[in-house]
Amino acid sequence: MTPPAPRRDKGLVRPYVVTDGRAHPTRNTFDLVTLVMAHGDLPIGGLSPEKRALMELCLGGALSVAEIAGHLMLPVSVTKVLLGDLVDSGHLSTRAPIPSAQLPEAQILQEVLDGLRARL
Repeated sequence: MTPPAPRRDKGLVRPYVVTDGRAHPTRNTFDLVTLVMAHGDLPIGGLSPEKRALMELCLGGALSVAEIAGHLMLPVSVTKVLLGDLVDSGHLSTRAPIPSAQLPEAQILQEVLDGLRARL
């Protein structure tokens, strides 16, 4: 008995169709941890279904590029192209994540403590 032929999902759309054949975003500033915020004041009626879904997702608050790609079940490269288009049109804004604070060295803390003790 031969194995059944692989079945394609009816909703499957090739990534190059979603991005209008582009492989790279208009801007190369998106890391996986870049935070994306939507501006709800612009109409989303003329956007593609993927861009509308992206906008609706981001209206709930800031999300990272990786989170957006995961929620929309799109490859990160496709997500970055869509994000670039929406940033260019003014629908979205982005910002780099806040870097984690570096802890001071123990020696510096000890010197501060010794200085405070000397003054008291």
